[in-house]
Amino acid sequence: MAPPTPLLAVRGSEGTSLLCGPPSSCLSVSVSVVKSSDGSLVSTLDLPKTSLLDFSPLNRVLVTWQVYKTQNSPQAEANLQLWDVQSGQLIKALYQKKVESWCPSWSDDEQICVRSVNNELHFYENNDFNTIANKLHVQKVSDFVLSPGSQPSKVAVYVPGSKGAPSFVRLYQYPVLGGPTAALANKSFFKADRVSMHWNKRASAVLVTASTEVDKTGASYYGEQTLHYLAVNGETAVVQLPKNGPIYDIAWSPNSAEFCVVYGFMPAKATIFNLKCDPVFDFGTGSRNAAYYSPQGHILVLAGFGNLQGQMEVWDVKKYKQVSRPQEPDTTHFSWCPDGEHVVTATCSPRLRVNNGYKIWHYTGSVLHKQDVAAGVELWEVRWQPFPDSIFPEKAIKYQAAPSEAPPTQAYRPPALRHLPATPSAKLEAKPEPEPPCDPAPVSNSQSESSSGDPETDKKIRNIKKKLKAIEELKEQEASGKVLQKNQLEKKQKEEQLLKELQELQISK
Repeated sequence: MAPPTPLLAVRGSEGTSLLCGPPSSCLSVSVSVVKSSDGSLVSTLDLPKTSLLDFSPLNRVLVTWQVYKTQNSPQAEANLQLWDVQSGQLIKALYQKKVESWCPSWSDDEQICVRSVNNELHFYENNDFNTIANKLHVQKVSDFVLSPGSQPSKVAVYVPGSKGAPSFVRLYQYPVLGGPTAALANKSFFKADRVSMHWNKRASAVLVTASTEVDKTGASYYGEQTLHYLAVNGETAVVQLPKNGPIYDIAWSPNSAEFCVVYGFMPAKATIFNLKCDPVFDFGTGSRNAAYYSPQGHILVLAGFGNLQGQMEVWDVKKYKQVSRPQEPDTTHFSWCPDGEHVVTATCSPRLRVNNGYKIWHYTGSVLHKQDVAAGVELWEVRWQPFPDSIFPEKAIKYQAAPSEAPPTQAYRPPALRHLPATPSAKLEAKPEPEPPCDPAPVSNSQSESSSGDPETDKKIRNIKKKLKAIEELKEQEASGKVLQKNQLEKKQKEEQLLKELQELQISK
């Protein structure tokens, strides 16, 4: 039986629609639940002030959150509601003042649900929210993440440091939550104003990014960041990153045996590490700040979004060979289709309120569908229909671009010449993309240089280019917020003189 075709949900100022499905009204006066298969209405909830909503993993419970308001009475109404999806009946109403960690966390089979309440983690079983089945009390617990996958469930908790004491992350396995030996692993560290915790798919290890708001050395505008590793067998380690600078993104491979880190002052490095925190492959440097593994784990996309130019590097992670290098500026959303063959990029409001729209790509770089919204209309969200992992098996990677259904991008022509027939022009013709490297090694920018025939002249040229490269690195560090030392500023001021010397040497060749 052929796998189904995933639907793409698109939500904007003119409503919510499904590719391959009928539109559904979105008037901000109620919450409607519809079936993605045929668009039929399941239930409607009278919740005009709903700000956030989410489903439980098996779509049995709908969670809605409204801004917590006391109004004129000292006792506010419960603003976190749990609803039965099929019947539309309210299961439980709870209080949730802060938007951080507003949504309860479920295990994949919905046997366990967890939420943070006043420095405690409350555990519920089998969606029975009238009874707290278990509690984990850790003083000043700030954040937690429940593990994915099947039972037994595990939870990672973070407690910030205070009064000279370090911050720490601990791992527990439900239901063993109390006692001095209950923790599976413990990692303490200083210099942490906040953390982000990431379980791998098998729930065997956690990566923790610890960040400070301010770098007291003045080396980085982004503050200081460190990456820590914890395994459920008790092993812990600090992931050593060979380049200084911020950690932009980390991504676990779906095989749970390796992870990718994007880090360092621009141009950023990207490196794959194994479970011993040893580097496996280095992709070199590039204009990138994000990493995305395909659901099957056979393809990795390294991308530069946000204030970067939207360059995407698509890699075959088994051969460490680059497949394609598409580009999409102004991208605010990127996600893989469950089939591991397609991705969607989108420009959404409120991040960007102009040029909203989305594109569906094949991983070989071909644009299969493009949709721009009309002027004055906003696109808010784009999301793929979820599927179980077993539905879409891994397919062999293709290096030849898939046929594109979108009109090809043409070279720019001035308005005064657009009524004339196109003629070949060296300035207007697009240069072909260079072939990706076949060897499993990082992309290198070095090129073979012609020799002058004079070894002494060649040596001088190489030395000058080396100095110019060092000056470029200093300029990048200064642009990222680093304060340069006096000797570094003096070195930077010699750039013009070095360029002149290089030009004279090259002319003499």
